[in-house]
Amino acid sequence: MATLHVSRFKKSIESVREEVVIPDTGNIWDDIDALIENAERITFNSLGRQTVATIISSALSSSGFAQIYSEKYLRSRREAFAVVIERAKARNEVGADLDANLVFDVMSGMMLYGLAFPPASESWSAYVRRAVEAIIILCPIKYF
Repeated sequence: MATLHVSRFKKSIESVREEVVIPDTGNIWDDIDALIENAERITFNSLGRQTVATIISSALSSSGFAQIYSEKYLRSRREAFAVVIERAKARNEVGADLDANLVFDVMSGMMLYGLAFPPASESWSAYVRRAVEAIIILCPIKYF
């Protein structure tokens, strides 16, 4: 990716990036639902779908793009999600060893997969929530 394009992309992300809101309902599942609802609001429109397609395509073809996107957009969301998980740990709602980054990655992956291939038997938000529940419930289990 040319330096001009990288610079333009950095400015573009800054101009459209929404402020990260960290839900604090006092319950992990209500916080997760709030995060899913926010993602659904941002993504489920023609501009949102087009933006996701462009991001995926560009990240796959340019490691520079992927790095910038990760630094300028994903990092703040990953950090906000970690706050939600740390609060849940403090309330003993999840195991102390729950890996917030792993849960974030699974949630993000299921969001993208469900956007590309909508679930037939449930809503997108129910599908994502079910995946997050599975990883949070199963994560503390040690297999080795």
